Amino acid sequence: MDWKLICKLEDIPQLGSRVVQRVSGGDIAVFRNAADEVFALHDKCPHKGGPLSQGIVHGKRVTCPLHGWNIGLDDGQAVAPDVGSCGQFAVKVEGGEVFLAV
Repeated sequence: MDWKLICKLEDIPQLGSRVVQRVSGGDIAVFRNAADEVFALHDKCPHKGGPLSQGIVHGKRVTCPLHGWNIGLDDGQAVAPDVGSCGQFAVKVEGGEVFLAV
C-alpha cells in the first residue's frame, strides 16, 4: 500500500477533523478523537450527503451536522436504527504524522 503524508497529528483538532480534497471521488474527512485515534471517511453522510467533517466527534463516532445521524468512525456504518454507510479509508499515524493510503 502506498501512503501519502497528510499533516501532523496536532494539525487535526481533538474531537475534530481535517478535509483532504481530491480531484475526483469526493473529499475525505480525517478525524481525531479524544484518545488521539485517527480515522478517515468519505466526507458525505449516507443519509442526505451532509458534510461529516463538520459534525461532532464523540468516542468512535461522528454525528452528522444536518440530521443527527451517528456514523461509526472505525467502519463508516450508520448506527442503528439508521441504515447506510460511507466509504472508509486506511489511515495511520507514525512519528506524529498522519498518512492516508492512496
